[in-house]
Amino acid sequence: MAENDAVTGPLRGIRVLEFSQIVAGPVSGIYLSDLGADVVKVEPPGGEARRNMGAVVPNEGKYFQTLNRGKRSLVLDLQAPAARDAVHRIIAGFDVVTINYRVGVAERLGIDYKTLSKLCPGLIYVSITGFGDEGPEAGRPGSDVVAQGYSGMMASEGKTDEQGAPQLIQSAPYADRASGIAAAMGVCAALYHRERTGEGQLINLSLLQTALELLARQVAREPVHDALTRDPMMQRIEDLRAAGVSYPELMDERRSQMTQFMSHRLYYGGYNTKDGAIVIGCVTRANRNAARSVLGAENEPSDHPDFNAADPASAQGSIEWKARIDETMLSRTSAQWVAALDAAGVPATVVHFAEQMADDLQVQALGMMAELEHPVTGPQRLVGPLLRMSRTPPAAVLPAPSLGADSDDVLSEGGLSDAEIAGLREAGVLG
Repeated sequence: MAENDAVTGPLRGIRVLEFSQIVAGPVSGIYLSDLGADVVKVEPPGGEARRNMGAVVPNEGKYFQTLNRGKRSLVLDLQAPAARDAVHRIIAGFDVVTINYRVGVAERLGIDYKTLSKLCPGLIYVSITGFGDEGPEAGRPGSDVVAQGYSGMMASEGKTDEQGAPQLIQSAPYADRASGIAAAMGVCAALYHRERTGEGQLINLSLLQTALELLARQVAREPVHDALTRDPMMQRIEDLRAAGVSYPELMDERRSQMTQFMSHRLYYGGYNTKDGAIVIGCVTRANRNAARSVLGAENEPSDHPDFNAADPASAQGSIEWKARIDETMLSRTSAQWVAALDAAGVPATVVHFAEQMADDLQVQALGMMAELEHPVTGPQRLVGPLLRMSRTPPAAVLPAPSLGADSDDVLSEGGLSDAEIAGLREAGVLG
């Protein structure tokens, strides 16, 4: 592929072959592309299923486009030996492979690290799985919602649906997307290592590990703290579970043990206002004191040296203070409250809808949205790179690819002749 002059990121010249689907693998490809890499997404005939999830235009769904911008598309039927041979032919021209197939699938398809690294010394190979590559759960299929349930993330949120069943965190697939960030970070570190030593390597990560990191405080074990809070709560929950109580009852018990932290939520959480809602995000005593002054809560005692959050009387007092602040907040609009809190140096914001953020003045001022032209759906604005760099600026250069649009080019770059490419197409191997 001739280098695109619009590509300015630090990974310019690095080539990535992406065997991915759904979210975690595709997201890692976005970040690597933003950093300048040439990312080639391998799709099956008919395309990845997400292409048509909520699609208005066939094969060009909005969700797919946001997960795959910046890439080129190569369509191969990896079940066919000829397709695997084609991958083996072109792999020497790549620096990185990313894959998020279930454990064992890559080996069956002949695209595993052991096989490909023999053909491409120095290859960096990133494998993202649900539960990791070892241990009793390794062979199980995984997805974001499964990682939420297994890791404790879902129970930590404590949300249930109308039937009382556990409810997933619906706003974003956090384990998936954070795994994509971790994968891109691992690639950059491995490229640096290869630059110094010439060595490639295998990188393994899992949605489970990522979910645990997102829950680091709850997952961590620390004997003094646990003896006071975690252990008694878990003993009660295990007793209730042994008695056969329902999931909502287990959640009620867990929530009842969280009242000792109510004082923290007075100045770190959401409030309804006269015309909507705001959130306050105080993380220091100075912030909280400033918030108390604005809210008329100067006598609220949770920062006093002798305040004991675990004392039931303290928890009840915090609940009463929360009710007072709730009532106070309803007296003014969101904008009025945020203006007053801003003036006092208190972190706060109006609660916005994600659907309006592309037009937000702050988002526009920092160039957070990338303006691209899709060959089928036309002009679009998509969320751009996560970071800015002064010397090698990342950039969103390409929209998501149309299905198989780059198949011939990628194979030709890998050394296949026009006749060989035509033969693959005639055999139904190449999309």
